[in-house]
Amino acid sequence: MNPEKKTTWLTGLSPAELKEVALSAGLKPFAARQMAEWIYRKRATDIGAMTNLSLAARERLREEGWTVGRIEPCDVQVSSDGTKKYLFPTLGGGAIEAVYIPDGDRATLCVSSQAGCKMGCRFCMTGRQGFQHHLTAGEILNQVLAVPESERLTNIVFMGMGEPMDNLEAVLRATEVLTAEWGLGWSPTRITVSTVGVIPPMERLLRETKVHLAVSLHDPFDEERRELMPVQGRYPVREVVEALRRFDFAHQRRLSFEYIVFEGVNDSPRHVEGLARLLKGLNCRINLIRFHAIPDSPLRGVSPERMRWMNGALNAAGITTTTRSSRGEDILAACGLLSTVAQR
Repeated sequence: MNPEKKTTWLTGLSPAELKEVALSAGLKPFAARQMAEWIYRKRATDIGAMTNLSLAARERLREEGWTVGRIEPCDVQVSSDGTKKYLFPTLGGGAIEAVYIPDGDRATLCVSSQAGCKMGCRFCMTGRQGFQHHLTAGEILNQVLAVPESERLTNIVFMGMGEPMDNLEAVLRATEVLTAEWGLGWSPTRITVSTVGVIPPMERLLRETKVHLAVSLHDPFDEERRELMPVQGRYPVREVVEALRRFDFAHQRRLSFEYIVFEGVNDSPRHVEGLARLLKGLNCRINLIRFHAIPDSPLRGVSPERMRWMNGALNAAGITTTTRSSRGEDILAACGLLSTVAQR
């Protein structure tokens, strides 16, 4: 048996792994499906709730150290726009944040995949705090299952703390549970996974799942992007785009490029032309994002007028472009602001 390392959580395990757990507790193989239903569909938080398992079997599971696995958020901040930022302690002794974003009929949860981040992007508070540890698949799913709005969620975005491609095994496990009929049974079109462009795991994610992909682009020119994103030195954006051209984004799956706009850095006609050349012929869209200032950074956001100009210029150049509304900025829940340094 190969349960998730560092934990004895049942949350995050597949039916095949739950079958081995069941057999070790003296249960019949079909008990694996029963446990999966309790964990993922009925959202049980304790083994004692699994009443179609015998009392003796439940006791054996506990004796062997198994728990359902659930960590409740230890803090919540509520924005004036209704966004909520939840703080979770982690099994590795760190802390992470998840952001709930209500928007009409949509209810999106932005989940973290790591405590901290290794990528060191110059405009991101998470990158400034450095890397603490990976989350297990159970901890990723815990964010979905433990927020009070869990039953109302319509979308999941892996855009919280960490680089999902740097913890791909756990992210793949989590997306399998989210989409499998024995799990939460979601359509993969309700899930978006982001990346700064770590090519090999990005390609594996695209081969093995049907979730949407969002790539952090931020500048079409090599040297300029390297100043913003150190990953450019290892995975140049042109190589990232060429890798993406080998996949089909024409049916259901969506490819988007995230583009934070910085005043005097990446907001000129030259950048619009560079983006049009780089992405020509690729079925994709660009999401423009207003920069949220972080302490001791020379970077500055642009005016609303400049954002509208860039949106119009990119659309005129043939690239479907939208401008993402900022949510939760007053509680430091907006793009690039997640950090648990103060809480820790």
